[in-house]
Amino acid sequence: MLKARKRAISELILVPSDGGCFEVTKGDTLVFSKLECGRFPEDGEIAAILDGQQAPVVGV
Repeated sequence: MLKARKRAISELILVPSDGGCFEVTKGDTLVFSKLECGRFPEDGEIAAILDGQQAPVVGV
């Protein structure tokens, strides 16, 4: 995903954590939360969300 978007990504921040937290934000908007939906994203799911082809997956 980074190779395909290297020109579009202005900032990437990785925050180490424990407890199974996996969250993706775009700007200040949470677009995927493993803690809220109880699963890891499917292949291509994060890319589809960031491209606007799929709705964010939070609180499911």
